Amino acid sequence: MNEDFSYLFGEAQQMKEDGRHMDAVKTCEKILMEDLSCVEAYEEIGDNYLSLREYDKAKKALVNAIKLDTRSANANYLLGFLYSAISDFAKSIKYLEFADRCEPNHPEILRCLGWSLYHNKQKNRGVILLERAATLSPDDSLILSDLGVCYLNNKNFDKASALFQKVLTIEPENTKAQECLNAVRFFRHEYKKLKKSAEQAEL
Repeated sequence: MNEDFSYLFGEAQQMKEDGRHMDAVKTCEKILMEDLSCVEAYEEIGDNYLSLREYDKAKKALVNAIKLDTRSANANYLLGFLYSAISDFAKSIKYLEFADRCEPNHPEILRCLGWSLYHNKQKNRGVILLERAATLSPDDSLILSDLGVCYLNNKNFDKASALFQKVLTIEPENTKAQECLNAVRFFRHEYKKLKKSAEQAEL
């Protein structure tokens, strides 16, 4: 990427961080008007369309990126994320596993792969990968939250509670984490009641 394109790409990334996703897309399109082989521009367009939940447009951009560079960890990760977002977990796993091979031990890739595995009937492996992601990036609220949800679903209430409390320590205004923590308390209480009723029924 030449100096002019690097400047435009930097501008596009700043626009994305500021939430100006369509401005970022248009800036990357300027790069592609001069260089149709710029993988990073396609990846950035795909990433912004993902944020806008315009999945068809995101997929088109990311497929173009992968055609140009089949071993792009970022493009494969983003496409895997896209398929996870639309609950096509089998396809998600395919792209995320490839991204993991290209860039091993990347916490965000492991987070998404763990989540997709968990929701594709591979719960144990999914949790293991999420735990590894949390070890690599212990203060990442997205990783901690996803792992907490899996623990909650597995009725591991103590671990789930600890994780959501940690997220709230990192991000006190995280309403989703607070809702999840409330859910942990509710389901732990209900589970204890059901368990006690079942024990009494056996007597």
